[in-house]
Amino acid sequence: LAHADTLVGNERKRTMVALRSLFAWATKNDVVFADPTRRIRVGQAADPVWQPLSPQQIARSVAVATTTEARLVVALASVHAARSGAIRRLLIDDVDLANYRLTIAGRSRPLDDLTGQLLIEWLEYRRERWPNTANRHLLLTRESAVNFGPICYSQIVKILRGLPGTIERLRIDRQLEEALVHGADPLHLAAVFKISESTAIRYASSARQLMERPGESQPVSSSRTQVSVERDGPR
Repeated sequence: LAHADTLVGNERKRTMVALRSLFAWATKNDVVFADPTRRIRVGQAADPVWQPLSPQQIARSVAVATTTEARLVVALASVHAARSGAIRRLLIDDVDLANYRLTIAGRSRPLDDLTGQLLIEWLEYRRERWPNTANRHLLLTRESAVNFGPICYSQIVKILRGLPGTIERLRIDRQLEEALVHGADPLHLAAVFKISESTAIRYASSARQLMERPGESQPVSSSRTQVSVERDGPR
């Protein structure tokens, strides 16, 4: 208890979780007769303040994404905030180039110029590489082209190997950027990205804290694709 009183926040939580694990093992193996951490409350740690990616990290992501497939995945995550599962499950029918729209996770969104151009390049490559495939998923590999299912998660990891951020990190950065640009409005975030109210509030809270303490955050990068956003998504 004396040691726990000297700790706060995440440090206290990590320490107490480690001590509970240690003494649980010690009690089970008869090293000690009683667990002194059993009645010590860990407490709830405050939600972290998400930080935007730096311009250097954005530039490196663009530089490392050398293939058409990698650039498309990066655009879907960093412009449309798409999750890896949604990217893997995208179908050719979800791409409407005639009306310049893209359906992600069942929700139709306007296409920005960058993603639209990358989709055109990828579809051309896909047609040349696997002209006879019956798989209707947008992204293909040599293995999935002879089946009907989506590519596996490990393939997404392989596509983005070497990038400074995962798809989840790129997705978080996109939504945080939207929150910073539009005044930390959770209703706007929920409408644009179709996220839950609680998640939208967390993004808005992080953005609000970053705006109140600008010295602790990285500036919003101008090197990424800037898009205008209305209620139904980026234009």
